Amino acid sequence: MTTLVFGHRSPDTDSTGSPIIWAWYLDQIKETPAKPVLLGEPNTEALFVLDRWSLDKPEIISDVAADTPVVIVDTNNPAELPNGINNADITGIIDHHKLVGGLETKGPIEIRIEPLACTATIMWKMIGKDMAQMPTGIKGAMLSCILSDTLEFRSPTTTQEDKAIAWDLAEDLGVDISAYAAEMFAAKSDVSAFSEAELLRMDSKEYEVGGKQFRVSVLETTSPAQVLDRKDALMAAMPGVASDDGADQVLLFVVDILAEEATLLVPNDLVKSVAEKSFDAQVSGDTVVLPGVMSRKKQIIPNLKV
Repeated sequence: MTTLVFGHRSPDTDSTGSPIIWAWYLDQIKETPAKPVLLGEPNTEALFVLDRWSLDKPEIISDVAADTPVVIVDTNNPAELPNGINNADITGIIDHHKLVGGLETKGPIEIRIEPLACTATIMWKMIGKDMAQMPTGIKGAMLSCILSDTLEFRSPTTTQEDKAIAWDLAEDLGVDISAYAAEMFAAKSDVSAFSEAELLRMDSKEYEVGGKQFRVSVLETTSPAQVLDRKDALMAAMPGVASDDGADQVLLFVVDILAEEATLLVPNDLVKSVAEKSFDAQVSGDTVVLPGVMSRKKQIIPNLKV
């Protein structure tokens, strides 16, 4: 059977590019039939990357048939995966997030989780000398994943390994990192075509904190005004999105990549309390600026308190 390789729902650049990278490696190097798939429509930056490197958009699936061999990348959280994931035959996990628990496998598997900024960085290390056979387009996807997840090395999750591998790939591809990252971030920042509900779910993860279920959403942009100009409509959409998704509250952080800060929308007293307890912030209106906050994984989730 063909192994399906996929990341989390609401795929960003890493969860779009890393399945393409690993499916190529399994299929072409390890001679294990494999194909990349997605669990939703990729965001605008990921679509830009696919077009820039002439890569086909993977098929979008909503479920996985029982006993289908799968490799999970860029997550190990069952809440971000198809409902029937534990009926599949999970053969591998490659990730850079904390271990959540809840996945079941049919036998011993290879798991690689490292404290790096990007799944593609881990894959570069695993592929090793076989990188020499990787097509240009897939190398481009790998570079794009690293630049996206590190916010061009601005994110506090960035390690020296992420930087070194990105520079190695950029040199190989003849890419100017700053110029290319600016193109990627411009594509990510254009959210004009999306509804408020789509924006709230675009880059979003579910977390339970102190008995409250939160949908923690992040929009990374070089044009924060595009999002903040819609704050009233976004806050009006939050109760419906939370109700539909089984959450108590949506937390939306608008990350200004260039200013290196986040703005949290504050629609009610619950979010005001979360902001003040979690980030030692003083909230006086319906937004609060959090200087230096750029990473959900390292700076937002670990600090959340209710």
